[in-house]
Amino acid sequence: MPRMPRDLSRPLVTGGAGFIGSALVRLLLARPEVERVVVLDKLTYAGSLDRLPERGNHPRLDFIHGDIADRSLLERTLAAHQLTGVLHLAAESHVDRSIDNADDFIATNITGTASLMEACRAAGIPLLHCSTDEAYGSVMAPALFTEESPLRPSSPYSASKTSADLLCLAAHTTYGQDVVITRASNNYGPRQHPEKLIPRMIHCALHNQPLPVFGNGLQVRDWMHADDHCAGIIAAYLRGNAGEVYNLGARCERTNLDLVRSILAILGKPESLIRHVTDRPGHDCRYAIDPTKAERELGWTARVDFEQAFRQTVRQLAAELA
Repeated sequence: MPRMPRDLSRPLVTGGAGFIGSALVRLLLARPEVERVVVLDKLTYAGSLDRLPERGNHPRLDFIHGDIADRSLLERTLAAHQLTGVLHLAAESHVDRSIDNADDFIATNITGTASLMEACRAAGIPLLHCSTDEAYGSVMAPALFTEESPLRPSSPYSASKTSADLLCLAAHTTYGQDVVITRASNNYGPRQHPEKLIPRMIHCALHNQPLPVFGNGLQVRDWMHADDHCAGIIAAYLRGNAGEVYNLGARCERTNLDLVRSILAILGKPESLIRHVTDRPGHDCRYAIDPTKAERELGWTARVDFEQAFRQTVRQLAAELA
């Protein structure tokens, strides 16, 4: 299907008070064509107004406290704010929580996405759905995930995100809905929730507590700065073909153990703080994204230098967590 022109002047960002969502809001507000940004966020444990510019009181930002599963609220929001597009990042995302109880992940990631998708279709508004490389499961080196790789989610979290992906693709096939999907690798950057790997390890190191590393710590992840990810989201919204998936990655593979050792080195803490603990159930061994399609079709590439930005991130998060 030919690429459809999309308007970024008045976007809705769901989950905009989260780690990646707030980074996206900041990039959008820096763009001259963006007149106003509307953020819809439920403000669960992972969302905070403190992440937003001026705590949500920025003159070109409207904040709405609400749930994407509330269809009536969505319809009122899309109409009242004359929105031109939706960038959908609202999600339950912590894998360990999904293993303990998947109910919230099903409600938000599947039912909430379906509700948002239907509201966008009724309003004739394009939707970008932000997904994850975890939809593909694990891959052995040197293979990379492409957009054609089989979907083999391993956790309740990744299964819920994959379900949402399939609903979006079905909406395009059935109704011709203007939906684009991005699947991104692991993110790092400032303002990340303390439950996630990097801030959790920093918190433990700062307090001279053991740093718990699952299993042997040799699980491999492709690390990408949140600003690169958000630039890819914007590029996919503006230039991506409807009904297409775009992988966003930085070609920056690191083992979890190497990442933890780097954190300790930056903070001047001993590696004796590392403690290997029982591995997570269903823990994937390696995620590795091939971003060639996004680079070729969207004109996007990850640009942030990992070594420099990672050191800066560790120091920023250390200051936030101190």
